Amino acid sequence: MADPIADPGTKAATLAAALPYFRRYAGATIVVKYGGHAMGDSAVGTMFAEDIVLLKQVGMNPIVVHGGGPQIGDMLNRLKIKSEFVDGLRVSDAATVEIVEMVLSGSINKEIVTAINKAGGYAVGLSGKDASLIRAKKLERTRRDPDSNIEKVLDLGFVGEPASVNSEMLELFRNSNIIPVIAPIGVGDAGETFNINADTAAGAIAAAMKAKRFLLLTDVEGVLDKKKHLVHQLTVTEAEALIADGTITGGMIPKVATCLEAVIGGVEAAVIIDGRVPHAILLELFAEGAGTLIRRGD
Repeated sequence: MADPIADPGTKAATLAAALPYFRRYAGATIVVKYGGHAMGDSAVGTMFAEDIVLLKQVGMNPIVVHGGGPQIGDMLNRLKIKSEFVDGLRVSDAATVEIVEMVLSGSINKEIVTAINKAGGYAVGLSGKDASLIRAKKLERTRRDPDSNIEKVLDLGFVGEPASVNSEMLELFRNSNIIPVIAPIGVGDAGETFNINADTAAGAIAAAMKAKRFLLLTDVEGVLDKKKHLVHQLTVTEAEALIADGTITGGMIPKVATCLEAVIGGVEAAVIIDGRVPHAILLELFAEGAGTLIRRGD
């Protein structure tokens, strides 16, 4: 995929035009969720690392939270461990969560850390277990039995959701050169390991840090209207209405819901962006925007 600002002259002009935006975001926390599907292109991955380094260099506080669903699936298949999904969540028994932690906290995390360091940054890989960064609790899901009409509790195993985020630990990185790269693994009260949806973990971290922007990089353009045109901005109320009337459907619903929770929790604005677009982060922050921005609107 071509780099739209690869030419040195064009890049200099782009950066000059972005100076007012640099001032707007000076000192701001920017939480970026880097999706498993968006990580598939190595060239785009290199640009992503360069963009994260640039945010730090111009005085922002970037925090990266990453997923890795496709990579986890590949490893489970190689090890002949069967897994299933319920409402988009991977049911995680003891064997599965061990592999999930190995892939997320190991190979994927260190790959991203290495890319950022190669781009000139100082990245450190963490999981939610480090310094009890993400305290987690077991995620509960229910489903109504169509025959008996009785709500049944579904056992998803070691699938969790954030109970609390240690924001004080993340604040230590604000005035340092270090960029935290976080795997969405949580720790329970008994020390057990929980697999947390990466979108959910990133949104919780963004809310805990009162981030100026929560950027959710994925493999879709953003929220589309009924004519399949990109919706550039939504208030919380407007987003909820689009879910209610069926405009927002399928896998976009939990992404928008995560953005809504983050914004209601104190994030200034959340943006769903196509992470496959070169320099999507810079286009969103310093240009005309690159996805669907969601804010409170009050």
